[in-house]
Amino acid sequence: MSAPWIAAQTGALLAQRGHAWLLQGPSGLGQYSLGLELVRAWLCDQPTPQGACGKCGSCHAVDVRTHADLCVLMPETVMQELSWPLSEKAQADIDDKKRKASKEIRVDAMRDAVEFAQRTSARGRGKAVLVYPAERMNQITANALLKTLEEPPGDVRFVLATEAAHQLLPTIRSRCISHTMAWPDSAASLEWLQAQGVSAPEAPELLRAAGGRPEDAAQSARAGRSGKSWALLPKAVARGDVAAVAGFSPAQAVDALQKICHDLLCLQAGAEPRFFAPADLPPPASVPALSAWWRELAQTARTVEHPFNAGLMLEALVSQAHNALHSSHTARP
Repeated sequence: MSAPWIAAQTGALLAQRGHAWLLQGPSGLGQYSLGLELVRAWLCDQPTPQGACGKCGSCHAVDVRTHADLCVLMPETVMQELSWPLSEKAQADIDDKKRKASKEIRVDAMRDAVEFAQRTSARGRGKAVLVYPAERMNQITANALLKTLEEPPGDVRFVLATEAAHQLLPTIRSRCISHTMAWPDSAASLEWLQAQGVSAPEAPELLRAAGGRPEDAAQSARAGRSGKSWALLPKAVARGDVAAVAGFSPAQAVDALQKICHDLLCLQAGAEPRFFAPADLPPPASVPALSAWWRELAQTARTVEHPFNAGLMLEALVSQAHNALHSSHTARP
């Protein structure tokens, strides 16, 4: 069952007309979930104004990832995470270790999608193409989609879901109806998290750690993270304790350190921290020291998906944090 904020947006979007939607907003707000609900409703044999019926053959085909009129365009790594089947050739290449699963939406997959859009609907309810995360299209892949978006066949609709709309080509954005994801209130998010199996004491801490984004909080819970370990992280990093980020990927470590830096800058500006309780944070360094640290983290984030050695990178990140937080310009309250 969809989260209440996803269900509300599904009904609102289905009441509007259009052949291509762009769902945009920060991570953790449900772009993929909303996109999937839209295509389920478009293809459903017995749709309602609120969405798909959830019981017909079409809904079942979407649930088991076999719908003939649905084309899903994702990086191969994301398809594996979300249990969507790869093409036979792609799966064979990966199984035979000829190459690794792609982290981008491959241009050959996009060309297959364009060919799919030209075919006749198998079930007679039209066709749908779901692109997620749309920012993983490179320029060649995006250009392959552009003409079909501009002059779509009459019975195909598109939904592009993204966490970084600014990275999309302006020509892609201009051909879609844009929808900014609704931000759920805290009470609804906590209720939903508990329905996902997150304990009542853990849910508020994980939601804070995710900056109020419920799907990111749920993902942290599934990864085995706890609210208690999150609260201990800033002071452990300030001590230079590399064990505090054990189990983090480099990208996750950079994200966590950026949140610590953000909250310390908030304290220096007299604002409330967003990701941690004030008592969980070490004494903030000066604004120049924190700003320099932020720039270093932003630079690292650009290449963090391709570390030479993940363990060494984690050590370097914690050392960098320790140095920044113990700068000679540290400001003591």
